[in-house]
Amino acid sequence: MLVTTLTKDTPTWFAGISAARVVSGTPFEATSICHDSRKVKPGAVFVAVHGLALDGNTFIADAIQRGARYVIVQEDHERSWSKYVSEGVSFVAVEDTRVALAEAAAGFHGRPAHALGMIGVTGTDGKTTTTHLIAHILNANGLRAGYLSSVEFGVGGAVEMNATHMTTVEANEIQRYLAQIRDASGKHAVVEASSIGLDMHRVDQCEFDVGVFTNLSSDHLDYHGGMSEYRDAKAILFRMLNETGDKGFGKAAVLNADDPTAAYFKALTTAPVITYALDAKADITAREVKQDGFGTWFIVRMFGQDMPVRVGLLGGYNAANCIAAVAASVAQGAEFAAAVQSLESFPGVPGRMELIEEGQPFRVVVDIASTEQAMRNLLSMLKPITPGRLIVLFGAAGERDAARRRTIARAVADIADHAVITTEDPRGEVPDDILDEIEGAFKKQNFRKYDRELDRRHAIDLAFKRADKGDTVLLAGKGTEQSIVIGNTHWPWDERRIAREVLQDLRR
Repeated sequence: MLVTTLTKDTPTWFAGISAARVVSGTPFEATSICHDSRKVKPGAVFVAVHGLALDGNTFIADAIQRGARYVIVQEDHERSWSKYVSEGVSFVAVEDTRVALAEAAAGFHGRPAHALGMIGVTGTDGKTTTTHLIAHILNANGLRAGYLSSVEFGVGGAVEMNATHMTTVEANEIQRYLAQIRDASGKHAVVEASSIGLDMHRVDQCEFDVGVFTNLSSDHLDYHGGMSEYRDAKAILFRMLNETGDKGFGKAAVLNADDPTAAYFKALTTAPVITYALDAKADITAREVKQDGFGTWFIVRMFGQDMPVRVGLLGGYNAANCIAAVAASVAQGAEFAAAVQSLESFPGVPGRMELIEEGQPFRVVVDIASTEQAMRNLLSMLKPITPGRLIVLFGAAGERDAARRRTIARAVADIADHAVITTEDPRGEVPDDILDEIEGAFKKQNFRKYDRELDRRHAIDLAFKRADKGDTVLLAGKGTEQSIVIGNTHWPWDERRIAREVLQDLRR
C-alpha cells in the first residue's frame, strides 16, 4: 500500500517518511535507525543505502539475522532486495533510501533540529575551524551550542572524536547527535556540511537557520565531475535555508565576499545575507591583519563599530574564518563586541596547526592540510616565522581526486625547503603508485630536495632527523584522524601521539 495518511498509532520513524509502500508486515515502533548492519540490534530499522563502494542490499540478510524488524529499501532496486522479503520482517519501499534514512532518523528522534538554532558551514577550506569558532563564540556568550565536525563531536559539554574519516557523517548519526544536543539543554548546533554530505542527503532534515560559505577551489572532482557540479552541491545548503520555517531563531546566509561564488549563492536564497571579507566591501571585515607571535591581530568592523582582537590562529584566512564565525553568532543572538572578544579565548582546533612540544630544538606542527590552497596557506604562514628550513611530510589519499597529488606537490615545491613523501590513506590503490605521481610533480617543478618513505612512522622519524635548531617540521594530511586506511582495513593511527613518541625516542 502507499501510505498517504497517518494515525496516532503510526510509529515515529515511519511517520517521518514522506511517502512509502509497505511491502510486508506492519511498521511499529523501533529501537534504532541503522544503515550499518554491524550496528543493528533487536528491533532496529535497517535502511539499505547505496554507499560510494558498497550496496546496502547485500547486508539485508545480516541485518535481519542481527534482529532488524524493519527494512527500508529502494523501489528501483527490487531485484536486489525482493528475495529477502518475509512475513516476519516489515519491508518498506521508498523512492530514495538516502532521503528516507534522514526522514526516518529525524522522526525517530523527534525532529531535534526543529528545537535548535541550526548553523551549517560549507566551503573547500576552513569549514572545520569555522565550525569550532562558531560553537566557541556561542558557548562563551551563554548560548549553549553543540557541534559536529570532521575532527570531533561536541555534545552537552562532552567531546567525542570523529573516527569515521567523513567530514559529514551519515544522516542517522547526525540526527542522533542533534537529539543529544537538544536533550542536554543545547539551544544551537553547528554542523560541518561537506559537498558530498549535502549531495548524499546526510544533512537533510537539519532545518538550517544559518548557512556559512568559506570559499571554493578545486576539490572532490572525482566525485562531482566538475567545478559547476561541486559548486551546486554546496549550493544545496543555501537552498535549504528557504525551506526552514520560523523556529524562533535568526536566519542568515553568511557569505565570503572575497570569493566570486558568493554572488551565486546569494541569488539562491531568500534568507538575509551577511557578507564578510578581508579585501572586498562587506558587512563585516577584518582589517590591518598582522602576525603576532603564533597568532594573529586584526580589527573587526561591523555595524560601523571597530573591535581589535588577537586570536591564537595564524594567517589571514583564519581572520576570515573568525569574522565569518562572528557574523553567524550575531545572527543567532550574540552581541557583536562580546562575540569578537570571545575569539581571544579560542583554544584552537585539535589537529589544525597544532604544536607538538617535547623539548625538541625545532618546531613541529600537525595539520590536516590536504588541498593545494590549504597547503599554500599553511606553508605561507609558517615560512616567515621559521628562521631555519621548512620541512614538510605529506602524502595523498587513494581513491580520491587524483589531481590533489600533483597540486599539493606543486604547493610544497613552491614554498618548502625539504619534503618527505609518505603513505596517507591509499585505500585500494598501490601506495607506491601514489608516491610516483607526487614525485613526477616534483620533477616537473625541478624540486629535488625530498625523501621517499612508505612507512609513515619511519617517515616522521626521518623528517625529525633532518631538522635542526630553528627549523619547522609540518606533518600534513592526517590531523586527528585515528586510522590509516589500507585496502578496506583501518589501521590504528594517531599522528600527534606518534610524533611525540618519535621525538621522545630521539632524545634518549
